[in-house]
Amino acid sequence: MNGSRNNTSAPVKGVGPTETESSTSANSRDWNSGGSMLKKLKSRCNKTVQRPAVTEDELRALGKNITPDHVLGLNSITQDYLCKPEDNAYTIDFTRFKIRDLETGTVLFEIAKPPDFDPEEDYQESSDVDTSAGRFVRYQFTSAFLKLRTVGATVEFTVGDKPVNNFRMIERHYFQGRLLKNFDFDFGFCIPNSCNTCEHIYEFPQLPDDIICLMVENPYETRSDSFYFVDHKLIMHNKADYAYNGGQ
Repeated sequence: MNGSRNNTSAPVKGVGPTETESSTSANSRDWNSGGSMLKKLKSRCNKTVQRPAVTEDELRALGKNITPDHVLGLNSITQDYLCKPEDNAYTIDFTRFKIRDLETGTVLFEIAKPPDFDPEEDYQESSDVDTSAGRFVRYQFTSAFLKLRTVGATVEFTVGDKPVNNFRMIERHYFQGRLLKNFDFDFGFCIPNSCNTCEHIYEFPQLPDDIICLMVENPYETRSDSFYFVDHKLIMHNKADYAYNGGQ
């Protein structure tokens, strides 16, 4: 889960997410509290599709021609970003992110970018260039999140003056180098200069108790890559890591 562009090395605290791959592909719509349309998205099913394994170096050699099928062939977390911030030619900017337990409606975590935040001004005031700025977030949750079955992650984002076709996110989670889960969401088409809200629906079975114990005992060894595509080309790459020992 990576809905915020604010970079942080300090833990962002909440109850805590883990997800396994959904086998359902379906979209629905609802209304959010502000009266605008809320799109609800479920993950594509990628289980039955066999793709050739690829390495990070092989993808890096492709330059700007990385596609969804390429990243679905990765078997390990990437060590660096596969694209540059300036590859986001559509000026897609995530402004709000909320995680909730869909069974109880409990909000587990919420963050929003300040309304007066100016990324250009923030960049100019920084004396050092940080290649992960705005693309990495560290979460700290309690072990309770690992017991949840259905989680909704609501993201609000704006787009610039170009139409966004076939906007898609692929999110891959790993623990100690092992692929745990894959999510694949279609945002669809976004009109220029629009503000959009959607909720990703994560449905997953319970993890084995031994895996849960290891994830709690080894903070920040659970990591994720979030790849964003427009017209089947990679334009954004965010990373996150997770601890599940909050409150201990």
